[in-house]
Order: sequence, then structure tokens, then C-alpha cells
Amino acid sequence: QVQLVESGGGLVQPGGSLRLSCVASGFTFDYYAIGWFRQAPGKEREGVSCIRTSGETTYYGDSVTGRVTISRDNAKNTVHLEMNILKPDDTGVYSCARDPSDSCLLQGFDSWGKGIQVFVSS
Repeated sequence: QVQLVESGGGLVQPGGSLRLSCVASGFTFDYYAIGWFRQAPGKEREGVSCIRTSGETTYYGDSVTGRVTISRDNAKNTVHLEMNILKPDDTGVYSCARDPSDSCLLQGFDSWGKGIQVFVSS
């Protein structure tokens, strides 16, 4: 079955870095855009980044632009999210999702991982 499994989260100090990974299985990874989303307690889910099938087209949310880089390794069915200069506002549960439309539009995502906690605090 379709699976998206996140890893790499944890506790980090402000200004620090984390590398999140999303490993996919159960479908043809190359045919799907992959996005990262986050949700902080009491807040709505927010789009963080998305990478289309080519790997050359990427999108970033306004709150993370310049601090985050998304990449994909189709040979390993994996998408990475490098996050730098982390802030307390980056705290939340980060989830990856697949988009068969390759549009990176929210309505295109049809399967989600369970998510992983990122906690930015001193």
C-alpha cells in the first residue's frame, strides 16, 4: 500500500538546522510531486515546500523562503527538506504528501504521512 514515512525531526535550538526525510513506497515515486506541510498547535496546516517530478521546479512558503531547501532522489524514493536558521515559529508536526497531478496545489495531494515532530527551543 501507499506509504510516506517521515524522519529526522526532533529538538533543536534556535538558529540550528535539521534535515527531514520522506521515504515513499507502494507507488511509482517518479510520477508524483512531493510536498511538505507543517501544523503547529492551535494553527492551521501550512505548506512548507513542494518539489515536482522533474526535481527542477520547487516551491517554498513565505515563512521559510531562504532558509529551506527541498530535494528529491528518485533512485531512493526519497525527498529531503533541509531547514536552517530554525526559529521557534518553525515548531510543529511536519508531514509529507504526494501529488499525482504534479501541480503542488493543495487540492492535488491525495496521500499523507503520519508526520514527525520538530521542536525549536532553547
